[in-house]
Amino acid sequence: MTDDHRSEATLTGTEREQLEAFLHDNRLEIAALLDGVTEEQARRRLVPSLTTLLALVKHATFVEKAWFHCSLAGRTRTEAGIPEDAQESFVTDDSDTVESVLAGYRRAWAEADAIAAAYDLDDLAVHNRRGPLTLRWIYVHMVEELARHAGHGDILREQILAADTG
Repeated sequence: MTDDHRSEATLTGTEREQLEAFLHDNRLEIAALLDGVTEEQARRRLVPSLTTLLALVKHATFVEKAWFHCSLAGRTRTEAGIPEDAQESFVTDDSDTVESVLAGYRRAWAEADAIAAAYDLDDLAVHNRRGPLTLRWIYVHMVEELARHAGHGDILREQILAADTG
């Protein structure tokens, strides 16, 4: 796993190469939310919800595990170490640090990639509450999910950094 953006290198790639590249690029955007921020900044709440920079990365770990580890590989949420309720994935505690949450996210996405490598795009994830769906659907959904949360995080990060330098 390299830390370079890949989507520009797959302009004429296969469908799978393009999906994996966009997913990888959005994973990098999520990880970058914590680049250079302090523990306090990572936990700072600017909205009424539990959304913080740290919580967004922790939630991204949850969605990696929910879709790849559970839905595709068939693990239970308990086996994957994630809560049953997605909202609980935004909860942080004193053991969650920038370093630990980021490391957990990188492990979850590396394992997700390893799991997905054994499947074709049309293979079905049957261990899902929605019913059978394809790996292609999971890839597209993950791109959408991570892009949305990276956007949320970009706005929070901009506000936090501006407040602390202004």
